[in-house]
Amino acid sequence: MEFKILRNIENSFRQIRLYSLIFAVLCLLIAGFAVWKSYQFAQEQREKIYVLDDGKSLMLALSQDASINRPVEAREHVRRFHELFFTLAPEKNAIESNMKRAFNLADKSAFDYYKDLSEKGYYNRIISGNIQQRIEVDSVVCNFDTYPYAVTTYARQSIVRSSNVTNRSLITSCSLVNSVRSDSNPQGFTIEKFSVLQNNDIETIER
Repeated sequence: MEFKILRNIENSFRQIRLYSLIFAVLCLLIAGFAVWKSYQFAQEQREKIYVLDDGKSLMLALSQDASINRPVEAREHVRRFHELFFTLAPEKNAIESNMKRAFNLADKSAFDYYKDLSEKGYYNRIISGNIQQRIEVDSVVCNFDTYPYAVTTYARQSIVRSSNVTNRSLITSCSLVNSVRSDSNPQGFTIEKFSVLQNNDIETIER
């Protein structure tokens, strides 16, 4: 009889240990899940930025990895440079203003190309002939597999005179390197080794 009682007590202890072990494992699983969800929630909250709108209300903005937008920023940087550099009005101050802003986006190679055109009297002819020059960038092809990034730009250049409009095919090449962002260079790139590969007349339309 005493042996049977001892066996029952031993079985009870085993059951208690088993239940205790199961309970401990469940507690660990619940604690681990709670920690994981807390970390996930904290990560999501860190991606949220609240912006004060004119001191009146808070607006929610979402942050993301800056590298995701670099290809878009690179193409916009090159596009903006071409718009500034190749859009000309028959006014000296306007040309110099555009060039100054374009030079903030590039290195000395862009200035050397401008200086070469200037010495050939290109800008003087623009002013004296009352010529408008416009550019429309068709595409900007960037190779992000190697650094510095190789860029080729395809554009259409229009030279507007009082008597006709000449359309040209413009193809340029350059390299892009990362730079410091500033008000004059918001994308944070610098154009290097800028050169014009092709600038040929396509058609001339009489006005």
